[in-house]
Amino acid sequence: MQTAVIIPAYRVEKHIERVINSIPDFIDYIIVIDDASPDRTAEIVKKLQESDQRIILIKHINNQGVGGAMISGFRKALETQADICIKMDGDGQMDSSYLKNLLEPLIQGIADYTKGNRFRDFNALRKMPYLRRFGNLVLSFLIKAATGYWNIFDPTNGFIAIRREILSQLELEQIDKTYYFETSMLANLYLINAKVIDVPVPARYGEEVSNLKISKIIFEFPPKLLRTLIRRIILKYFLFDFSMASVYLMTGLPLLCFGLVFGILKWIKYASLAIPAPTGTVILPTMCILLGIQFILSSLQIDLNSVPNQPLSKPLPDIK
Repeated sequence: MQTAVIIPAYRVEKHIERVINSIPDFIDYIIVIDDASPDRTAEIVKKLQESDQRIILIKHINNQGVGGAMISGFRKALETQADICIKMDGDGQMDSSYLKNLLEPLIQGIADYTKGNRFRDFNALRKMPYLRRFGNLVLSFLIKAATGYWNIFDPTNGFIAIRREILSQLELEQIDKTYYFETSMLANLYLINAKVIDVPVPARYGEEVSNLKISKIIFEFPPKLLRTLIRRIILKYFLFDFSMASVYLMTGLPLLCFGLVFGILKWIKYASLAIPAPTGTVILPTMCILLGIQFILSSLQIDLNSVPNQPLSKPLPDIK
């Protein structure tokens, strides 16, 4: 069995040497992607290559974002025939001592994709900046709904590992190249019914500076999450399969929309006339709205129970 750690590197000259040196000996390949970093990151990695033959350096001429760097890393890892690929950031926030924790479920064949969960460790959680903690809580729920993985938490955590046979099934060109990368991975994994599990892994916050800006999350994530949700519903419930959830959605959404539009228009009409609306005019939209909500909730219950829970992968020989 062979393993590869992929490190997307951008402006991490202060941390990259410590990160690489912390990677244990049982890792076979260390693939570093210099994403057109303007600092000395690539120079430092080249120097480390002289003493560590595991290191493979890939240089991007133009900055492609964390997702773009990971796509390059994934392709290189597939070339090396690595059985498991792990992502570690170059800023030192991920503790390499937890690599075995991520690998174990994949080796045992009880998961296809593992990811860190910072919210299982309450002591580490207290050290997380309050704004980041609150943002993760809100974003986690929205990503659960968009991707269909209701069983996981902290979905934006970038400490991830994936089996080779699962990675080879993904269309890498469909993976988002921006900071939406982790969510995009989950969205594509759901469509092939890959089993994803959380692994408690506390984050470390030091002097590193995140390149992710709040404005990027506020303005870029919502439309992408909406597109991810719509794509998942169409593919899951109307193309790949047709179930009672499909029927509930086909019934509930039109009822809810009709009830809201009809009710608002009639309310405006009778309010402008300053007369009470007829009983039937009030009851009809009310019933449509209530029935629509009930049908949508029923489809949501089915969706909650449809999280992939059977791994596609088989056990691997254990690491040393």
